[in-house]
Order: sequence, then structure tokens, then C-alpha cells
Amino acid sequence: MTDIHFGTDGWRAIIGEDFTNVNLVRVVDAAARIFKEDALAAGRASGMPGTLIVGHDCRRDAHAYAQLAAEVAASHGFRVMLTQDYCPTPTLCWSVAQDVDAVGGIMLTSSHNPAEYLGVKLRMADGGAAGKDFTDRVEAVLPDGATAARGTYEEVDLMTPYLAALKKRVDAEAIRNAGLRVVVDPLYGAGRHYLANLLRDLGVEVCEINNDADPTFDGLHPEPIPPWVDRCIAKVPELGFDAGFINDGDADRIGAVDEHGTFVNPHRIIALIVSHLAEDKGQRGRVVSTITASAMLARQCKRLGLELTSTPVGFKWIYAEMEKGDVMVGGEESGGIGIPSHVMERDGLLMALLLCETMAQRHMSLGQLLDDMFAKIGKLEFERQGLSITEEQMMRFRSEVVPSFAPETICGKKVIDVDRRDGVKFYLEGDAWVMMRPSGTEPLVRIYAEAETTDEVRALLEEAERVVVA
Repeated sequence: MTDIHFGTDGWRAIIGEDFTNVNLVRVVDAAARIFKEDALAAGRASGMPGTLIVGHDCRRDAHAYAQLAAEVAASHGFRVMLTQDYCPTPTLCWSVAQDVDAVGGIMLTSSHNPAEYLGVKLRMADGGAAGKDFTDRVEAVLPDGATAARGTYEEVDLMTPYLAALKKRVDAEAIRNAGLRVVVDPLYGAGRHYLANLLRDLGVEVCEINNDADPTFDGLHPEPIPPWVDRCIAKVPELGFDAGFINDGDADRIGAVDEHGTFVNPHRIIALIVSHLAEDKGQRGRVVSTITASAMLARQCKRLGLELTSTPVGFKWIYAEMEKGDVMVGGEESGGIGIPSHVMERDGLLMALLLCETMAQRHMSLGQLLDDMFAKIGKLEFERQGLSITEEQMMRFRSEVVPSFAPETICGKKVIDVDRRDGVKFYLEGDAWVMMRPSGTEPLVRIYAEAETTDEVRALLEEAERVVVA
């Protein structure tokens, strides 16, 4: 049988290879056992352990796989509700959190992975991602074969109440009066039509691209970073629109484009959102970000008098901070940004609405908002790369570089501090930094760098690559 392991956020595999009916049944059967075990421990009756909600994205045969998952989960006695149609992951998370009888959720998606992949994300009763302790327990009870047990489920409309809730979180009147024009690019993913129509309902003129029902995604990777966002980058200035918003395959991440056709990376989006929540909406609380966050976010938080908490890479660590309370917003450099008062999970649709609200309330285009922010906290450039390396190089990197590499300077910049919680990150003078982090699932080291100029960033990346492959 296939050896199945949960990664940073779920199990993912290629459809028809490791992602098969048999393996899906094994995963859902094991997950339902653990959900039920916890439900019984919490005092629920064996015959009525609670509700599980099942969602899916736009991958090939995703609804049929989701139907199978729903039947298997229902065989454990759960009331199972299956989405009528594809839905974003944040929709599933919000739906679980809103249902007092729900003990968890099962989302069939492989997020930003290429079109040939599908996977399973598990969500807890508050909508947050299942932690490693939970998924370890699921792995421990994975059966060798596929159970034949099946139960009945009901199909429900998850989208209508979720979209209504999103609309209530923003100043609809301000957006309606602003005359905004935006490009929406769902990258053929689960946000298609939903965000565009929601914005139209709010009076925004929308041009939606890459929105066909195409399970091949027209060859694009549904990840809101270059080069996959190039069509949106071209379309916004071509139409003379105010901004463009890009979501990933399950719409929990966001990327953006300003009116000049400049890609707005998630670092800058998070810093804008923090300013908007604190200054325009009067909110307070901790800001939580992963170790790969921009120094601009630290500058923004210092300017606004907000506490910034740093975590290892992975939204599950941000979720763990949200569970502690007093968090206004949490975000990661890959574009996943979440507001716990909405749901304890990332939501790319809500972030697009909040950017529209910011533009509307401040009477600025996205580019003008960025220029205003740079004037207040300065401007830094950022890039990241993935380096495929040999197993021997990976062993050396993990055993020598991560624990003990300690240069006094890098590219002529003095090393101010070092963080070895998740790979190794060197903080340099002038708020520059460079980081090297091994992947937990493949022979890959991700390198990140930030500095005042693109040339400095690339020099830092080249130096990091030299260290990794030495």
C-alpha cells in the first residue's frame, strides 16, 4: 500500500497515481476515526458524534472524490454535509466554525500545487488546520486496505451564507461609491466566479480572467506569484483598471497587481492590511507572521504600536497563536492572511475585499496606497527561490549549515542576529536578511532574501545558493 504522510497542511498526491479511490478511502476512514474518538472523549454519543463538512476545489473529478469521502465519513455515524459545488478552503473553514454541531471538516484540495495533484486538508471545529498531533494520530490508524463501509450524506449550499458574511465585514457603501475597477484572476481555482460576482454585487467593475471550468488550469500553476500571474500583470494596465487580485487554487492565498502592472507581493499586502485594520477600522491586537516575513511588517507594527509575534513557516503556527487569543491578523509570505474574528484560517477572498475597502475609504489606487506606505516605513525588495539538491548536499546542509554556519558578514553586510528555529535566518544591517530553509517533503532548500535594492537581494540569494550547494 502507498505510504501516506501529512505535510505542512494536508496530504497531496498525483491523481490516478497515489491519489486514488483506495487511498482516499484509507485517509478519510482514519481521519473519521480520530474525529470520532475526540468527539466521544468530549462527551458526544457514539451514535451521534456530530457533523463533518466536506468541501472540494476544481481539480479533475474532485466532486466525485468528495462524494466518496462523504460516504466513508458518514459510515462512522457522523452527519455529513457535502458542498453542492466547488468551494474555497476558507468557505469550508468558516462553515465548520459557524456550525455548533460540527466537529471538523475535510477539504479535498491541493491548494497551489499543479493541476495533476489533489489532496486532503483536515480542519478542526473552529475552522483551523489540524495540528501535527492530530494528523500523526490519523497516520497511526491508517488501514492497510479500503473499508467497504458507506453511509449517506446531504448536499448543502455552503457558498451563499459565506459570501453574505464576507459582505458584512466591509463598508459596502464606501466600496459602492468608489467606482473601483479591478481584474480578478482565480487561476482556474475555487475562487472563480465567487469573488468576481461578490465584487460586482458591491458595485465594482470586474474583468475576470482564467475562470473557465478547466481542470488542466491551462498549464498554469495556481499559485499567486510570478510567472503564473503574468496575465493579470498585463491585463490591469491594458484596461486601465485600479488593481488586480489573484487567488491560489483553493482561494486561501492572495497576490495583487497595482494599476501600473507591478506585482504586489504578499509582504506588502500584509503591511497594508495591518495599517487598514488599525488605522481605518480601529482594531487592535497582536500581529502574527512567519519567520519569512518582511522587515517592512516589523516597521509597520512599530509605527502603529502593535506587538509582532514571529513563528516558524506554516500557517498552523499562526493558528496556534490565534488559539491563544488577542490576535488581530496573521499572515505568511506565501499570501495566506487570516483574521481570527472571521475564521481561524487564511481567506484570500476577504483580503481582496479589504484591499478594495482600503482603496475606497482612502480614495487611493493600490499603487498610491503603496507609495503612501513606503513614504512612512520605507521600501524593501524581496525574492525567494527553490534549490533542488542531492541527498548528500541536504545531509550536509542540515548537519553543518543550519546548526553552526555563523559568518560575521554576508555580502559585506554585518550579521546582527541569527534565528535557527526553521532553517537558518541571518538578520543583517539595514533591515536586510537572508534565509535558507530545507523542505520537509522533498530534496529542496528554499532561500529567501530582502534588502533595499533588487541587486542586493540577488547578491544575497547567490551567496545563499553557494553556501547550500557547497
